[in-house]
Amino acid sequence: MEETDRTENTKITEEMLGRFQRYLKEEEKSVPTIQKYMREARNFARFLKGGDIEKEKVIAYRILLQKKYQARTVNGKLSAVNAYLSFSGNGRCKVRFLKIQHNAFIDAERELEEQEYKRLLSTAKKQKDERLYYILLTLSGTGIRVGELKYITAEAVCAGGSEITLKGKNRKILLSGELKDKLAEYMKCRDIRTGPLFRTRNGNPMDRSNICHEMKKLCSEAGVSEGKVFPHNLRHLFARKYFEIDKNLPHLADILGHSSIETTRIYVAASAREYEKVLEQMRFIEKL
Repeated sequence: MEETDRTENTKITEEMLGRFQRYLKEEEKSVPTIQKYMREARNFARFLKGGDIEKEKVIAYRILLQKKYQARTVNGKLSAVNAYLSFSGNGRCKVRFLKIQHNAFIDAERELEEQEYKRLLSTAKKQKDERLYYILLTLSGTGIRVGELKYITAEAVCAGGSEITLKGKNRKILLSGELKDKLAEYMKCRDIRTGPLFRTRNGNPMDRSNICHEMKKLCSEAGVSEGKVFPHNLRHLFARKYFEIDKNLPHLADILGHSSIETTRIYVAASAREYEKVLEQMRFIEKL
């Protein structure tokens, strides 16, 4: 989009924020993205305290964020601010993102292991939480985002796959024969003949907050740390297990719907424990 006249939009007003929100909708940004961008634009406006947008102020804001947040979080916030600056005609005030070196391994405290996932699955079945049980199976068996669960419909189960549209991109996901049979059982039990499989009592598709809340309730009985249990970690688990077998990073990026292969690298990073095992096998440290 061409930048508007900067001389008219150096202040962040409610009118400009409203226009920015409409612009994001026209660009077909997802609802969570729009919410995030609007939240960060308002945070930046509060920092300005009614003052004009200037490059020096944006740099100062970046410094302030660095003191409060980790680099990836800072860059996420700056992405939203830069989007607003471009929209409002203040593109020359945009700032660079912080440089982040790719992590060689992931934090073991956040990594959901396969056995932990199976305990969660077993607990969901034991607690007779049928809907959550099949949601866990679906997320781990496809690697889809929790926001893409709405594409798992009765029609998709019958077809063995679904076409997902997100952020202006389309991709096809497949349901394995085993998962297809499992979901067919769920459909029969719930008498679902059309539309999304996973719904609230009001008939609306389940969202992230619903699912995350239900997953957390499994943790105590399953013996899994709550810090590891959230829907997106099942996507990471799928990615790691798939890569162990296929070893094709570009292919995995396509399956996950990643625009950048660097994002996929984060998903398949080894744990710190695996890193330590490799170091020990090198045998450079003499034992006492």
